[in-house]
Order: sequence, then structure tokens, then C-alpha cells
Amino acid sequence: MYQPFDRDDLNKALETLKNGGLILYPTDTIWGIGCDATNAEAVEKIFALKGRDKQKSMIVLLHNDNQLASYVNDIPEVAYSLMEYNERPLTIVYSNAKNLAANVPAEDGSIGIRVVKHPFCEHLLQRFKKPIISTSANISGEPSPKSFADISEHIIDGVDYVVAYQQDAKGDGISSTVMKLDPSGKFEFLRK
Repeated sequence: MYQPFDRDDLNKALETLKNGGLILYPTDTIWGIGCDATNAEAVEKIFALKGRDKQKSMIVLLHNDNQLASYVNDIPEVAYSLMEYNERPLTIVYSNAKNLAANVPAEDGSIGIRVVKHPFCEHLLQRFKKPIISTSANISGEPSPKSFADISEHIIDGVDYVVAYQQDAKGDGISSTVMKLDPSGKFEFLRK
């Protein structure tokens, strides 16, 4: 069900992203830590905050599948059908990422991208006009938070802006389905 969000909340998150800061925000799956996916210094702050292995790539959110060609060299046609017909949020891992900070894609050049369907995220991405990192709002190795109430003080204190929208909502804590899709159109599930 659609819940209206506060424009001031959106504007503060937007300014934080533009200034290279970290936000804590609700997504179409679980609460995430986000930053400008084209800003290597901001991405570095997320690795440090989470204590995350730098060999692990992060997911990038877009608001529209038309943006894919700006960040991926080879998009198999089947990707559009998979996004359209999947019932759960779907993150697709593509080969040959481009135009992202060098520390965002995996060592093999692949990148996980999800076209988000969430009112706050969609508006934020539309206004920001760049992809946003989305990684679970937890210290690496700890369980992902099911709702805002489950997020540790360490994470809350470590970001530059905490979005107010949906803080009181009860989440189901379900992450997206993750599928690796190679340029030939062959795919495999990495997380169902």
C-alpha cells in the first residue's frame, strides 16, 4: 500500500547523497545503507562502516530499466522480461559494468542491479539522476535487519542521514532474489 512521504525527508536524503554522504533508507526489500554509486570515496565509507570485505561487490539501484544501458555494456533481451514478470524484487548480476565507481563492481567486472519499485526510492533515484548503492543495514556477517527497529546503533550513528519514511513499518526482512545473467542470456540463481 502506498504511503505518502515527506518532501523534506526526501530532500535531506538527496542532499546527503550529493555531498558524498551515507544514507540509511527503506527499499523494496530491507533497510539499506546507500550512497552515490559513482563516488568511490562514499563507497569506501560503506565498506568501513559495515566492516565488509572489499572483494564483495554491492548492489546498485536504478529507478527505470531504461538506465541499464548507462551502467552495463551487454544487456541480454531476456533481462527485461525477467524484471517485468518476476513477482519478488529481483537483482540481476550483469557482466561488464561501466560508469560506476571502480570499487563497486566485483573483481570480474560484474555488477548486481535492481530496478526498484518503492515510492521513496523511485523518487530519490529520479531526482538524484545517478545509481545508488544498496547494501543491507548491518555489520558484515550479522543478520540483515527485518525492520528499522532491528538496525544497530553502530550503523545508525555511522551514516550521515537516516530517512524517517517507514521507520515504524514492520518489514518482512526478505532480501531480493539474485540471478546471474551472462551476455548470451544464460542465467543461474545465486539467491532465491
